[in-house]
Amino acid sequence: MLTATSIASSVIDEREGDTASSLARPASELTVVVPTLNERDNIVLFLEQLELALAGVAWEVIFVDDDSPDGTADAVRSIARHDGRVRCLQRIGRRGLSTACVEGVLASASPYVAVIDADLQHDERLLPKMLETLKNETCELAVGSRYVEGGGVGNWGARRVSMSGFATLLSRVICKANIADPMSGFFMVRREVFERAVRNLSGRGFKILLDLLASSPKPVRLKELPFQFRERQHGASKFDTLIAWQFGLMLVDKLIGQIAAARFALLALISLLGLVMHLSVLWTSLDVLGLSFVVSQAIATAAATTSNFLLDNLLRYHDQQIKEAWFLSTLPTSYLICGAGANVGIASYLFTAGNVWWLAGLSGATVSSIVQLYRLLGGRRTTPIIVA
Repeated sequence: MLTATSIASSVIDEREGDTASSLARPASELTVVVPTLNERDNIVLFLEQLELALAGVAWEVIFVDDDSPDGTADAVRSIARHDGRVRCLQRIGRRGLSTACVEGVLASASPYVAVIDADLQHDERLLPKMLETLKNETCELAVGSRYVEGGGVGNWGARRVSMSGFATLLSRVICKANIADPMSGFFMVRREVFERAVRNLSGRGFKILLDLLASSPKPVRLKELPFQFRERQHGASKFDTLIAWQFGLMLVDKLIGQIAAARFALLALISLLGLVMHLSVLWTSLDVLGLSFVVSQAIATAAATTSNFLLDNLLRYHDQQIKEAWFLSTLPTSYLICGAGANVGIASYLFTAGNVWWLAGLSGATVSSIVQLYRLLGGRRTTPIIVA
């Protein structure tokens, strides 16, 4: 016998089923993840070429934009309003190609995921062949390669070719696969392979493929497919010396095994440079300029504080650098932390007691070092590491 409750429950189940059916749409077989920073002028042409290349494939594209000042995210969203295959993931307060790719992949559900740049230098016409390779062969990763037969780097100059070759040579130290182009930023991977490695990724720098290969708990079966590297259409290259520095940090991270170790090594390097700066300025102020120890210690503290503030801001916090007004407001705080009371006071007391200038100066600088290391090793950024 049907009760009012059972009838109501049946009606609700039918409505939920109808709603789920109405919301259902064909699932994407392939997600194309595109990290962007100031690529607004390339978006329309990129999507036109992507649609031509992937005709007949159930695909979606996720642009992961690092809050581009040129309005890249707005350009993507304006297209997404009329095309459900296009999505925008705008990140505020964080940057980096590798982490952008990770977030883009995790925001998708497709069984196959590709990573490609928006600058049109990668050949999107290779994507169908990559997909076919992963579906019909035993390999788990298809890589667009510039360094296998049929591939090329276009019209790169000798300097860039040499830099790429040297970086490729270095990458073999951590790479677990036999691959000619581990530095490629153009590849397609089975989702389960990515998920197997994602928690081990360092997320540093811009070479996500190398990070993936080095972080996988077991060797990845891969195949390299040749392509010719093309000229950028619009915008400027993102490569600079700081990205090269991040590449070095990723190598250190993978060699040592924990990012904290690499981070501590960088802190130690900055600290050592600060101590050298401090003692050099202290000696100059005492012996060359003939100033008193208290004044000399204060000058040395200010010099080392400024030097290390700049180094820390440049090297450790490339994506969060303090600039302009923030710089002027943050640096005085560092002076107070490193120079007020403890540093100069302890150094002056020890100098008066033993008259050994370098030991007294070093002791004062060490106090500042301990304070800053304590604050920064916890992972939160307050002021940069200062050793003065």
